Amino acid sequence: MSFAQSPKKTGLPREVVKWLQSLDLSFYPKNVRRDLSNGYLVAEILSLYYPQDFLVHSCDKGSSLSAKQRNWSQIEKFLQKQNLHLMKEIIDGSIHSKPGAAELLVQEVYTILTNRSIRDVQGLESDFTDQEYQELLPTLARSTASKAIKNNLRITEMMAESDISTNQRKAQVILHRHLEHQAADRVLNPGRFKVKPNLCRLAAKNPVPSSRGDECSASSRDATSKFCSSSTRSGAAVPFKEIKVHQPVRHSLVNY
Repeated sequence: MSFAQSPKKTGLPREVVKWLQSLDLSFYPKNVRRDLSNGYLVAEILSLYYPQDFLVHSCDKGSSLSAKQRNWSQIEKFLQKQNLHLMKEIIDGSIHSKPGAAELLVQEVYTILTNRSIRDVQGLESDFTDQEYQELLPTLARSTASKAIKNNLRITEMMAESDISTNQRKAQVILHRHLEHQAADRVLNPGRFKVKPNLCRLAAKNPVPSSRGDECSASSRDATSKFCSSSTRSGAAVPFKEIKVHQPVRHSLVNY
């Protein structure tokens, strides 16, 4: 069964799309991330190349986590027997529908089965996060901290990993990366976040003119460097010392 109509944009190289169209599959993967998650289409592809060694009827079409794990376990065992290798990170990313994982999986399967190299390999993130997509969005439309954790830590990923501390470490890594990006946005767009520059930055933006003499400029640079070093060490914005002023007592005039 061939597919004459061109599919929607899936993020796959042209030769891989043509290869998928030429295969006699039960359905075409319109949504690569969703349709390749349970591994059934990969099992169909393997059964076409190895009809006597791999039976697709032993795989499940279900979308539950247990069905996905059973299918991919059979696929991994078969690939080991054939001395073929797929990265565990790519398989796990495809099971949990991580961004870019399924696209990279199809390219790896194409390379392994056809012994062909892909000319235009897309630069997919190895950690399978939505960082590239978030960078394309304006600052106002980017994810919050809770949304970033939800997008990059799937519920199936937490179900597959029973250790709570491991899931907590994953969430902390995502949160730390989100805070780093937010700090970079504050530096690039200080007006949006209402960030007020300290005295050190103001001195750097408004240097002392050279007409006042080298001695004055040198002393100002030394004072600025001392203030910057002291402010960064102490963490205070402006160090100050309280001065008490004694005012004379005013006596009121009494009319006798």
